[in-house]
Amino acid sequence: MPTPPPNILWICSDQQRYDTIHSLGNSLIRTPNIDRMIENGVTFTSAYCQSPVCSPSRASFLTGRYPSTTRCRQNGQTIPADERLLPRILKENGYHCGLSGKLHLSSCSDGKVETRIDDGYDVFHWSHHPQPDWPENAYQQWLNSKGVTWDELYCSSETEHVKAGVPAEYHQTAWCAEMAIEFIQENQHRPWMFSVNMFDPHHPFDPPLEYLQRYKPEEMPVPKFRSGEWNNKTRYQQLDHVWAHNSEGGMRVDEITPKQSQRITAAYYAMVELIDDQVGRMLSTLEETGQLENTIVVFMSDHGEMLGDHGLYLKGPHFYEEAVHVPLVVQWPGHFEAGLRSDALVELVDLVPTFCDAVNVPIEPQIQGKSLCEICTGATDPSQHRDEVYCEYTNSWTHERSYGTMLRTKTHKIVVYHGVDEGELYDLISDPDEFENLWDDPSFQKMKSKLLKRAFDASVFTMDPAPPRLGPF
Repeated sequence: MPTPPPNILWICSDQQRYDTIHSLGNSLIRTPNIDRMIENGVTFTSAYCQSPVCSPSRASFLTGRYPSTTRCRQNGQTIPADERLLPRILKENGYHCGLSGKLHLSSCSDGKVETRIDDGYDVFHWSHHPQPDWPENAYQQWLNSKGVTWDELYCSSETEHVKAGVPAEYHQTAWCAEMAIEFIQENQHRPWMFSVNMFDPHHPFDPPLEYLQRYKPEEMPVPKFRSGEWNNKTRYQQLDHVWAHNSEGGMRVDEITPKQSQRITAAYYAMVELIDDQVGRMLSTLEETGQLENTIVVFMSDHGEMLGDHGLYLKGPHFYEEAVHVPLVVQWPGHFEAGLRSDALVELVDLVPTFCDAVNVPIEPQIQGKSLCEICTGATDPSQHRDEVYCEYTNSWTHERSYGTMLRTKTHKIVVYHGVDEGELYDLISDPDEFENLWDDPSFQKMKSKLLKRAFDASVFTMDPAPPRLGPF
């Protein structure tokens, strides 16, 4: 009897830094279920997104193509209708596909419902974020079906930047998992893919009170920042502080006390722990329904969160490790290696070809990523995949036009801001925390020229290899 094709459970948190997993070095956070995935699967310890903001990153990893080729290069743009998302490819090959949470391949501002292309999702539980800004928010409809409202569940502010949010039982993260669990239970006898796209740990920092109380702020680290650091950084970082100071809800580090910053970090960690608990629920459902052995489970995030490091919160035209280095764990019992940690440089565009490879679906010519399957199966050196990773930023700020390109090797990182004579260059061996910008250092001009050439080459080599087509291949 032929082996059925594997299912795919694709779990993607929003704005989660790499350094938020217990077994990957963070002793202050509790993530036992993701730790179990790491023990049972393959962890890519040097995984990078292709944009430090949501829409272009999501368009990129859902298509296996770079932001400039998807033409969804900034928040507020809509992905063109001729782009082919993984669920559409899988649907054309016999898969039943579903989603809970956000998709964010189109603008969702001002109460505007996201415009969908032919994305391949048969089941679409859409909730861009939990707040009741749209009647179409499926999470809010779920709350109403339970006889409760967001306003009565959401607690009052505890501090200026941290709130105690909706109880775990009614939280959007739990709802995302609940929709996945129902889908897993209902589709046991056909191949499926389900995208779980919770909004957390994206700001606002508002975990359930019971989770917030598990973390002692005084035990949390304070942000990595050096006095005078901005003197050798770009004006975009300085502008970020001006914007944070002048905008409602902005977070300016020089106006946040160390105790407040620790409170924010505690809340952020609490949000991650809630996510981890929901990962556990979904894994348990796979076990209970006998589907764990035939399901590829992925845990990742779309990009990171600055969390006060380098004087920055949230995100923007910044390419620090905190913003672009993301968690990535893949498990498939009996097929992928267990407990393998690969330090190869990988990109999130590599996921679509990996999935296609794993389920024996042809990798279409427009896909730009490189399959990770040989690393996952132990067939090749887990320390080698790419010589560099590439990341883009295109004018997603509302108050200042900015265009950036990042290229990172295992030893150096260069950031080019286009149209201005500014940039960043870091020696990641001697300065892994990226404090010393060597862009104008005379002794590093040869290295700068070399990396500028590589960054330019990368921008050319990531051009569209094959224009997308509207129909199946």
